[in-house]
Amino acid sequence: MPEHVRDKGVVAVAPGRAGTPLLASRLCPAPPPEPLVLRPRLLRALDEGTAGPVTLVRAPAGWGKTTLLASWFRAAGQAGAHRGRVGEGPVTAAAGGPRDEGPAGAAPGDFGAAAGEPAEPDRPRAAWVSVEAGDDGDRLWSYLAAALRAATDPGDDVASPPVPDRPPRPDQLEVLAAALAARERPVLLVLDDLHRITDPEALAGLEFLLRHAEQRLRLVVGARAGMPLAVHRLRLAGELTEVGPDELAFSGDEVADLLTAHGVALPAAGVRRLRERTGGWPAALRFAALALRGQPDPARWAEQFGGDQPEVAGYLREEVLAGLDPAARDVLRRSAVADAVCAGLADALTGRADAEQTLAGLAGDGGLLRRDDSRPPWYRCPPLLADLLHAELGRLPADELRDLHLRAAGWYADNGRPAEGLRHALAGGDHDRAAALFVARWPELVPYDRDTPAGRPPAPPPPEAVRRDPELGLACAAERAGAGDATAAAGHLRGAVEAARTLPAPRRDRFRRLVTALELTLARLADDPEAVRAAAARLLATRPAPSPASPDPSVPLVPASPAPSPGPSVSPPMPAEPRGAVAEDADVRAVAGTALGLADLADGDLPAAGLAFARSLSAAREAGRARTELVCASRAALLHAVRGELRAAETLARDALAMPPCHGWSCREDCAHAYLALALVALHRDQPEEAEANLALATPATGEPVVGAVAALCRAYLLRDAGDLPEGHRVLAEARERLTGRPRAGELTHWLLAAESDVRGARGDLGAARDLLARAPDATAPPLAVALARVELRAGDPRAAGYALPDWESPEAAGWPLPVRLDAAVLDAVLAGRAGDDRRAGRLLERALDLAGPEGFRRAFTRAEPGVRDLLAAHLDAGTAHWPTVSDLVRGADAPTERAPAERGTGALDEPLTERELTILRYLQSILSNVEIAAELSLSVNTVKTHVRNIYRKLDATRRREAVRRARSLHLI
Repeated sequence: MPEHVRDKGVVAVAPGRAGTPLLASRLCPAPPPEPLVLRPRLLRALDEGTAGPVTLVRAPAGWGKTTLLASWFRAAGQAGAHRGRVGEGPVTAAAGGPRDEGPAGAAPGDFGAAAGEPAEPDRPRAAWVSVEAGDDGDRLWSYLAAALRAATDPGDDVASPPVPDRPPRPDQLEVLAAALAARERPVLLVLDDLHRITDPEALAGLEFLLRHAEQRLRLVVGARAGMPLAVHRLRLAGELTEVGPDELAFSGDEVADLLTAHGVALPAAGVRRLRERTGGWPAALRFAALALRGQPDPARWAEQFGGDQPEVAGYLREEVLAGLDPAARDVLRRSAVADAVCAGLADALTGRADAEQTLAGLAGDGGLLRRDDSRPPWYRCPPLLADLLHAELGRLPADELRDLHLRAAGWYADNGRPAEGLRHALAGGDHDRAAALFVARWPELVPYDRDTPAGRPPAPPPPEAVRRDPELGLACAAERAGAGDATAAAGHLRGAVEAARTLPAPRRDRFRRLVTALELTLARLADDPEAVRAAAARLLATRPAPSPASPDPSVPLVPASPAPSPGPSVSPPMPAEPRGAVAEDADVRAVAGTALGLADLADGDLPAAGLAFARSLSAAREAGRARTELVCASRAALLHAVRGELRAAETLARDALAMPPCHGWSCREDCAHAYLALALVALHRDQPEEAEANLALATPATGEPVVGAVAALCRAYLLRDAGDLPEGHRVLAEARERLTGRPRAGELTHWLLAAESDVRGARGDLGAARDLLARAPDATAPPLAVALARVELRAGDPRAAGYALPDWESPEAAGWPLPVRLDAAVLDAVLAGRAGDDRRAGRLLERALDLAGPEGFRRAFTRAEPGVRDLLAAHLDAGTAHWPTVSDLVRGADAPTERAPAERGTGALDEPLTERELTILRYLQSILSNVEIAAELSLSVNTVKTHVRNIYRKLDATRRREAVRRARSLHLI
């Protein structure tokens, strides 16, 4: 603040307040904690936000709001080097026109002017006010008046506006608003901890000034939840820029910078672990950095870091949980028994009927919870808060904790989530329910996600309970297998088999089937393909013979469940009888076929995997097993996309992502396969932005070398198209290395080699490209032959290229993957054109268009060899059955456009969608929230929300699903 208002820590105010002293420490930011890590991306976000009326930095305690505002304010002051001004600093860079970078000598965050340069007239002066608990309207206005006087201190050509000492009357507000509006230089006011004002009337005068000062008053506000400012009105008017927890969270690089600043050396894996465990929460990271200084083994300490650390737990209790009302804290505490909750589950756990409102408030007002975009939405706590709440659950009386588990078990069992229901039934000691649930729903208890945390095992049932009901031992084995604990699962399985020696014949046959299914699961957990195939064969051998008692296939195989009861009473045991021979047979075929498909996929035998998934998908649908259906549909979609069957791939992938098991952060690996299929579809349709977006969401599936190689192909082509040839080469080489030792992955290896030779050729290294193809085990394979023809054409030898090109019109070529066949067809047309045979070139091009049209292929034409555009243009003049497509491709061959497949649909809109709006529209089909979409695209949440509002307006929609449905009807997506 200006020096003339400082006086030994106390500011003297103007007459009229009886000399009431004001603390200078509340009129300037406190020094930030050292060492301080400057975060230019956040400084830039504040710079951009202050071009508008209000910038809101809102997050729970410990997210670095005050530190960010203080460092930004001080950096601005240092850059400006003037009393109380931020005009020459990083503030409102947007107001001074677009800038690419800050000039040399600018302070961190100074993206508009270097220190000492003349101030631009539209840049604001700034002042700071720290709000304290207990501030009423009079006290708050005293500080606001002092801050406004500091920011409007004479120095401009205009006189200082009349700022009253007391909360102003309406006439005084009008005079002050008019004076501010007349100023050439805006006034910027930073209000920290504004949530401490509980009376909305205290801010009435400030809101009046915001509305009537013609944007010459701008606010930057730091707050937690419950702020009295009219946020919704500002957001609706487009006058609010928001910075929330997702933006404030430390990135991996920022975590590394913080540790380095504290003198801590931690391996990259430890940095990633800290980032995952903290969710980027700044306070926890600072606690960890301080504690790591004295650790003899920092990597091990980081691996064990959690919310039960005394400093972290104390901070969470005092700063986060203490500020919640008792009802909200009760919902959080009881919901901690589950990893994620929706309103229905929370109602069942709490016995309340208003949990949805509480959860929505905790997610939207300060961002304490994260929410997905499923319907109904699911919520989850940040990792460290979840650790603390779990620890508090452990201190509950045994009966109360058991009651929570039983409530959860009942809700999960009745709502299509048997794996969670089984876990909670065992944890709650409801052994009858657990055994019955396993017998009735065993196919849905097979684990498919590999990143499921093991969790704490429930207490084992008494031995006499297993002897009385051996299926209970199998249920315990299934629960541990689902948690990835193969050793414990095998122990439970042995105990169950030992207890089942005296079972009667009909029950013994069913028991043998269940045991074999568990053996198949354990073989998959052991990553033993031969054991998986043997166990699958044994399981298929247990298929029941059809009997007259088998149910009518027209009757649903899954009986309707009764409505869930939120009460603590234990429901009667579920029927443990089999569903009938037809249903059991479908279950066996679905589970065994899925296991075989996964084994074939892991080996790289894509045709065998495709056949297995097609059969098991049909069986899963016949049996009504949604979980198994999701596994098969997502992988089948990927295999369809690999072969170029884009329509089938897109339909299957979107159907898979819409299935209930995908909601609530479940089945991430299955969803990732579907996203990878959509990435390939977008790649072949030459929609690079959509391909990039879906590829980013496919990361959980890329741990397997074969699926990782498919993702690498997609990534490498995108990099090649973007001109990053060295990185594309590296990605392909790494993928090929990971496939070593998989002889059945020959087809995929051929594609990788072909893509790598194409990248080498594009880099001008034609000799290396030839050598790479010549060393391949089967150099005559169609992808390699087409790649060699392309290399020879680039080398200027069309004759050699024609000799190398395989016959893509032969009967055998009908079985090639469509991308390979299309590449050969387009290359053949180019060779015919080079030879002067325009008639043959036109015929070949028309045949290629016939192949490409039904699936919507574009990339084979737009990213093909030089000269394809001329062929397409000549083909338009000669006449074609694909005139609209060829016309579009002629434009796309020069400048591929993200919107090209949707050109015909945009004509139905009064105002076409922009490229960025189309990209965000495609994200709206997913379960990602606006915050997660913003993170994927490296945009601010406010920017994404603005685009979403524009999308709704242009599509005449009011909801997300409505917008997606209308966009699909217009062929925009």
